[in-house]
Amino acid sequence: MSATHKCLPIKVKASLLLVFHVIQCIDTIPTSSSHYFHILTSSTLTSLFSFSLFRKPFDGGKRTMDHGSQQPQTQHMPGPFPGYTGPQGPYPGQHPALLRLDEVQREIVTLGPQVCSYSGLQSDREYKRLERELTRLLLEVDKVETEGRPELQQARKCAAGEVEGLLRYLEGNATHPSRLAIEELTQEAQSLLNEGVVGPFRQGQAQDAFEISEELVEAVQDVAMRLAQVKTGGSVPLRKARYKALTRVCAVQEILEGRVRTHTLALPLSDDTHEAVQRINQVMAQVSGARCQEVALLIGLSGRDSCAHLARILTELLVELDALDVSSNAAVRNYRKQVVEEINGLLKHLDLEGEGEDTRRYDLAQNDSIREIEAIRGRVSVLREEVLRHGAAGHGTELQGLLTHLDQVDTGRNPCIREARRRAVLEVQALITFLDLWEALGRRNPGPDEPLPHAAVWRVLASLCDLQAQVLGFDGKRADKSYMVLEELLTKQLLALDAVDPQGDQGTKIARKQAVKHAQNILSYLDMKTDEWEY
Repeated sequence: MSATHKCLPIKVKASLLLVFHVIQCIDTIPTSSSHYFHILTSSTLTSLFSFSLFRKPFDGGKRTMDHGSQQPQTQHMPGPFPGYTGPQGPYPGQHPALLRLDEVQREIVTLGPQVCSYSGLQSDREYKRLERELTRLLLEVDKVETEGRPELQQARKCAAGEVEGLLRYLEGNATHPSRLAIEELTQEAQSLLNEGVVGPFRQGQAQDAFEISEELVEAVQDVAMRLAQVKTGGSVPLRKARYKALTRVCAVQEILEGRVRTHTLALPLSDDTHEAVQRINQVMAQVSGARCQEVALLIGLSGRDSCAHLARILTELLVELDALDVSSNAAVRNYRKQVVEEINGLLKHLDLEGEGEDTRRYDLAQNDSIREIEAIRGRVSVLREEVLRHGAAGHGTELQGLLTHLDQVDTGRNPCIREARRRAVLEVQALITFLDLWEALGRRNPGPDEPLPHAAVWRVLASLCDLQAQVLGFDGKRADKSYMVLEELLTKQLLALDAVDPQGDQGTKIARKQAVKHAQNILSYLDMKTDEWEY
């Protein structure tokens, strides 16, 4: 122990040890609640320094220790407000106000993670419960008597600040514009499916009596894509809300796509074929109804049943089918297999009750497919720097290999992962087309009889090559002046191509058409780089 440490007063040493113990505890707090515990620990440490010596005001170190008399015993009380016993007074132990505030802090520690992970709306039952509990804590803190003592007033103020911070965090996420956008898209999907699937089923129409149109499937797919583009700003509750809504819409989309492929649930075999066919036909009819029930459950149009209940029903049907003896007839055995596949296809979408709680699910930055895509994008970025800096050629083979690698990435039918892969593909293709044009311009050797319109197209292509290099290296926003300049210059090249008159020359027509497409692709790529998309 150093000489400096030996000279510290005993109470200061105790306070420092207590602070060190709290910091060690903080290290064990889950990172998913870091926002809340930043609020909690900052005020807790403040209160530790404020109250470690509250029985005797801190006098700047002027008091000296009397080694000849018995020193007051230091008592470490549980909770963030430790007290010290001193000379006998009205409160020989910890002050009752601090005891009550310790109890409030323990309740805050319990409610904090629940608030930080809540992803619903203000109208939800869980929101009202959390709001009620936090409001009760505020009232409890307000009732604490401070007797005019500054240290007690500071402790009460810190506790109230933590509760108010949780209330603001809870309300802010539940009313965030992105959260409301997620809810609006969910309601849009509900309306589409209620009109096209659930409504007719509830009106007593068998599913075979109507056909799910491809327009409905495309409309649901459009909702899924717009959900994937909702910005979350890295907020855990918003990411969870988006993920929960997206997984359900995507599950319904897959069910509808399967329904479009099969068109109708035909009963392919007559009851006379085999004694088991009649029961298989009955099970198939039950599966038809279960499909509509599942769509209603997944999209939130059924308030009575649950996914677990429907899963039990479908599992019982599987058990019943498995018990049928159809070994003697290959056609019946194949028919039963198809029905089993239908049931398994529905069951795989019903395990959604706990979706969104696993960080690897809603935080796509931790998704293995996203990591694979990001690794490819990192390599593309290196190649892009080499090309722009040195004009190096010969990367075509590697870039084509990266495209093949991206094509093999498993998206799991997740629109967010599909969009991430699509954007990575566009980045690779943009670099490939730039290299192709750059090499074509280098090989160009026009003859004296080249038509003037054809030469004009090539002049525009040369300008587009220079502009594409600037777009590839652009790393700004749409509000930037450089973005506006690039957009204007690319638009001018399109106007220049529009002014070219091919004069009936077929080669010039083809070249102009390809140049227009190239210019439009560059503009689209520039827009993609600046649309602030996130996982």
